[in-house]
Amino acid sequence: MTNDHKVAPSILAADFANLQRDIEMINASAADWIHVDIMDGVFVPNISFGFPVMKAVKQHAKKPLDVHLMITDPDRYLADFKNAGADHITVHYEACTHLHRTIHAIKDLGCVAGVALNPHTPVALLDDIIADVDLVLIMSVNPGFGGQSFIENTYKKIKELKALSAERNPNLFIEIDGGVSLQNSAKLLEAGANALVAGNFVFSSKDQIATIAELKK
Repeated sequence: MTNDHKVAPSILAADFANLQRDIEMINASAADWIHVDIMDGVFVPNISFGFPVMKAVKQHAKKPLDVHLMITDPDRYLADFKNAGADHITVHYEACTHLHRTIHAIKDLGCVAGVALNPHTPVALLDDIIADVDLVLIMSVNPGFGGQSFIENTYKKIKELKALSAERNPNLFIEIDGGVSLQNSAKLLEAGANALVAGNFVFSSKDQIATIAELKK
């Protein structure tokens, strides 16, 4: 795989007391996007951060904010996230009753529109929407907490998604979130992924810029 894939460090793993420093590190790195995990404590068993923190991130970010909404009823907040600085908005399949409407509402805001799938949600459920979305995020851990171990079934799902999108949406971003490291990144790209989210792996490394460069290779 050539390095035309995207790398999106997840600031959920950043040092929140030094968030500006960590955003500036990402700005200076080979990363393409800044991944922002929004959790509400209802859809997932954790609460991350909301609009004030996101606006603060946006002030310093020089790369697109790739916002992943792990929240119930995301439709209520789409415009708020756009106004807080989101460039991409990804909603969960499991949280959207009217997914087609939600995806088009995101596009109407001028954002890249994504849909995320939990580990137990089959790729085949996207058959009717695949032509409409810009990005599909496959959760390779159960959402809610960073630092979990990678679920091996992810490779199969990537291949299925690649096959599903090949004719109707060849430019689809296939993004993987959870347990991504240098141990599995090449295999993920080989399976058909073209965007990698990495949190703990980047922020716990001694040389974060070098780690991002390795993921980008």
